Amino acid sequence: MRFTDINVFGVYVAPFSLMMVAAWLILIGLRRIAAPFDLLRHVWHPALFEFAVYMIVLSSIVLIVAH
Repeated sequence: MRFTDINVFGVYVAPFSLMMVAAWLILIGLRRIAAPFDLLRHVWHPALFEFAVYMIVLSSIVLIVAH
């Protein structure tokens, strides 16, 4: 698949930036699921862990869209 620019209200946006926003929204949902169980207190560095999960989600989205 070719990644072509997407027209968003007259502004051409790279598809990767929209995938980044989608991954961020998914990460917010995952954080809301994990918050009641207090799962981040078991992690050594919560910010680094969240960044790693974000990268995993973003990579998965890119692979799914490219397939």
